[in-house]
Amino acid sequence: MTQPEKAALFKRLHAGPDLLILPNAWDCASARVVEQAGFPAVATTSAGIAFSLGYPDGERIPQDEMLRVVERIARSVGVPVTADLEAGYSDVAATARRLIEAGGVGLNLEDMRNGELIDIQKQVASIHAIRDVASGARIPLVLNARTDLYLENIGDPAHRFERACERLIAFKEAGADCLFIPGVSDLSLIRRFTAALQFPINILAGPQSPSFAELKNAGVARVSLGSGLMRATMGFVRDLARRINTSGDSRRVWDTAIPFAEANALFTTR
Repeated sequence: MTQPEKAALFKRLHAGPDLLILPNAWDCASARVVEQAGFPAVATTSAGIAFSLGYPDGERIPQDEMLRVVERIARSVGVPVTADLEAGYSDVAATARRLIEAGGVGLNLEDMRNGELIDIQKQVASIHAIRDVASGARIPLVLNARTDLYLENIGDPAHRFERACERLIAFKEAGADCLFIPGVSDLSLIRRFTAALQFPINILAGPQSPSFAELKNAGVARVSLGSGLMRATMGFVRDLARRINTSGDSRRVWDTAIPFAEANALFTTR
């Protein structure tokens, strides 16, 4: 597929009939594993990429390093790639152009930077800027506009739903393709959002999240795992390292390791 074809496919995946499930990748190996598992698209995790390169999350990894990883991932898989680019760095339009050059066809855009909620009109202007870049490049980037009101417990809980809807509707009208509400796990609240917004909704899966079947039934279009898969891998490596250090036995490693030839073939066959 060409890049515009991948972008068009990725947008169609938000329209069903299946729930779009995205187990986020952080390098070429994890992206290829996700692709081989049969997922129709690959999403990156900003935290996972940052951790893998020795940075904390929160736009602490330089834009160039983040986008180099996105580019390598996009080259390593045949499916559409969407990137978590946090709040878009200092120049959102330039970030969108760099993403297109890297081969990406979608991006997440957060509405917080340095612990502060971005003014709604400034965020709307950023969405317009991304749409202008995508139009000029003739790549219909799929923009997943995120609000962190629930994730960060911002404001009065009694009015949080209305405030979130106000922001999300503004993002929708500015040209977003999907609306991302991390931090929401209550199924009745998720149903309120899908009913109020009447638009593709992305939910971040977590330990307390409803099942994928329940999310689909509630009208959710997309569910992602964020840095979960990467942190699960970190936890697995930590447990193995401790076991090896305390027992002097490495046999547990080989119980779950992908055979070398299979791992090597993920890349020699592309």
